[in-house]
Amino acid sequence: MTEPEPLLEVKELATHFSLRSGVFGRTVGSVKAVDGVSLEVRRGETLGLVGESGCGKSTLGRSVLRLIEPTSGSIRFSGRELMGLPSGQLRALRRRMQIIFQDPYASLNPRMTVREIVGEGLVIHRLAVGAERERRIAGLLEKMGLARDSMDRYPHEFSGGQRQRIGIARALAVEPELVVADEPISSLDVSIQAQIVNLLMDLQRELRLTYLFIAHDLKIIEYISTRVAVMYLGKIVELASAADLYRAPKHPYTQALLSAVPVPDPDRKRRRIILQGDVPSPANPPPGCAFHPRCPYAFERCRRETPPLYELGNGHVASCFLVEAEAQRPGST
Repeated sequence: MTEPEPLLEVKELATHFSLRSGVFGRTVGSVKAVDGVSLEVRRGETLGLVGESGCGKSTLGRSVLRLIEPTSGSIRFSGRELMGLPSGQLRALRRRMQIIFQDPYASLNPRMTVREIVGEGLVIHRLAVGAERERRIAGLLEKMGLARDSMDRYPHEFSGGQRQRIGIARALAVEPELVVADEPISSLDVSIQAQIVNLLMDLQRELRLTYLFIAHDLKIIEYISTRVAVMYLGKIVELASAADLYRAPKHPYTQALLSAVPVPDPDRKRRRIILQGDVPSPANPPPGCAFHPRCPYAFERCRRETPPLYELGNGHVASCFLVEAEAQRPGST
């Protein structure tokens, strides 16, 4: 069985932010929020993106849509290069690439009605006017589980879960192919999170959507994702199918993350891996492997060299010298 073709291809993508100091705003350094990331998102799949706060997940998600301008690298959407694309052509492509923001309170304009919020994209891209526009907005709200009379209400009249449903409707109004879901459930009550995740999965099947799903919750990522990428200090350190990653994680950072996932069986015990220290500053990353100051298995080579992403077979890659021998075994690639 052949794999689906990539809808999004990212190669050596970097997004750095300048650090300025002094009266004249002299550049004194840079924050390497995303630092040489390469990945692809295949049509119809959900690629989960996980990592600690500050590792660059949201910056990566926004960079691939060019909501934040990347510093360098390549972004290809449906075979078309986005880097350097003029704003007019990029706007036309944006209909096919949308984002669901993390905060449903801050991401909706409090002065606009739901009709205006959801219908704004239809106006910008000239997709529907008049009665057709009303029909499409009503249909979207119905898909979200919201009543038709919601159209004339304002965001402050809704709960957090309902606001996020409005945000999802806004993203889907222009019929996109790729949706970047930037931690869409992290600010919601636990009782609502499962409803939103199940809604997104139903919409994916119905509308044939492709997701880049960013989250902290590893159980949610396991549930929704086809493949999972683990990010640390601006880099991808491991990527595999969800089944392979959760069954046999290879990178010590991934192992530590998964060891913290609660086990619902009180009779089962999981050995918790406690990482020492804090995540290094992306403005001053350590030499060699970025994870080595916190890694319990680090040795001298880790402090001097940056490990590549080793191919371990079945699309499983990990950036760690500990898997080098496994990657070199015959039949492992």
